[in-house]
Amino acid sequence: MHDSTLAPQEISLRHVTLTRFLAVSSLMGLIVLGLVWELWLAPLRPGGTLLALKVLPLCFPLTGLLKNRMYTYRWLSLLIWLYFTEGVVRAWGDASPSNYFAFAEVVLCVVLFTSCAMHVRLRLKHAKAHPLTQEPSA
Repeated sequence: MHDSTLAPQEISLRHVTLTRFLAVSSLMGLIVLGLVWELWLAPLRPGGTLLALKVLPLCFPLTGLLKNRMYTYRWLSLLIWLYFTEGVVRAWGDASPSNYFAFAEVVLCVVLFTSCAMHVRLRLKHAKAHPLTQEPSA
């Protein structure tokens, strides 16, 4: 079915679902990337480092995203800039292959920020257009 044949409310709900999927996927990708990168693929020291603990703060918002809590999307879109900054610094400062993983971190951070921002925007837009309906549980 094409978007042109759907009602505006259905399009909005589909986009909310898509942004939620992108946010959860990119957050999980950042968690996995951080662990694999710092423990096995390109640790700063052989055998892994405590730098792998950087993914711990990313585990807390995962629960909020899975429960579809608007507040989590908002504060995660601010927190993610710390990881973006680390990725940029390490992409230009580390040697190969660590710099490739850092670049992947930057890309995942941009996807996560964009999907969080769009998710909040679409849900607020949907709430204004339909004040008496429930929030989308998609």
